[in-house]
Amino acid sequence: MAYDTVGKCTAPSGNGDWNILYWILGTICMPVALPLVLLNLWRRSLVAKQRKCLPGKVVLITGASSGLGEALAHVFYKAGCKVILAARRTDELERVKKDLLALEVVGTAHPPTVLPLDLAELNAIPKFANDAIAIHNGIDILINNGEISVTAEAITTALDFDLKVMIVNYFGTVALTKAVLPSMVKRQTGHICFISSLQGKIALPYRSAYSASKHAVQAFSDSLRWEVVSKGLKVTCFSPGYIKTQLSMNALTASGEKHGKMDKATSKGMSPDECATSILKSLLANEKDVIISDLPAKVGFWLRFVCPPLYFWIMEKEALSTAKEE
Repeated sequence: MAYDTVGKCTAPSGNGDWNILYWILGTICMPVALPLVLLNLWRRSLVAKQRKCLPGKVVLITGASSGLGEALAHVFYKAGCKVILAARRTDELERVKKDLLALEVVGTAHPPTVLPLDLAELNAIPKFANDAIAIHNGIDILINNGEISVTAEAITTALDFDLKVMIVNYFGTVALTKAVLPSMVKRQTGHICFISSLQGKIALPYRSAYSASKHAVQAFSDSLRWEVVSKGLKVTCFSPGYIKTQLSMNALTASGEKHGKMDKATSKGMSPDECATSILKSLLANEKDVIISDLPAKVGFWLRFVCPPLYFWIMEKEALSTAKEE
């Protein structure tokens, strides 16, 4: 741009700059942007269409007494679903139920049901599943969200504790899924959702037991997806990044005691409501494997697979720096 003697801005002296800009937009940006815009419009129309089918669907949510599970209960209840709340703490489930009944819902609202569930009690899970199925004669959407979190160094963590984490986060989830599957197969419809974690894809220090259990959930969901596709069933695995909940506060240490403090990364995480809304949209769009996180976490995930040497170098430097600070 040039300025005349009275200080007013004049037009460019030539069209060269504009020609270069048009060339960049037309040759580089447009071929990339246009498909993304069209894909986003298609996804939105699909979500809107599928959302109309949600009212009356039976949704079983584990770990529904707090955090992300509670937020998921809210979004599905407001969407007109018949929500079944499951967790160990019955008093907290009743609180969530009371909160749901107090909501103003557009359309028909179905009173939620409370069912106590301890994922560590594997032998009791088949009966729980039968009881849940009997409430509304089937389950349309199973959301495996129940878990325990662990923050502990691998060398100081007893093997029994690793086993406990795996039983709750993996075997409990698998047991419930297997108990619900036959009824879904019989009806030739159903959607099974696994709430894994980004740490099940890229593991972090002091999270070995937790990351291993979530990695196992990821693998199970990937295999199951192709086994049931011919039976009319859908499987989605969600891998959220940090969510601002009490999970890190309640995370267990190697001694079995509560961690008792919120990690810095967790305190800056997304809200449970934001994550739950994203999960609902991705579920309606029938996405298969979904990462829900901020951009840096997604970059870290892709860097792990696109350029492993650089990823390992960054992680090693970060680990050494943290060790020096301690």
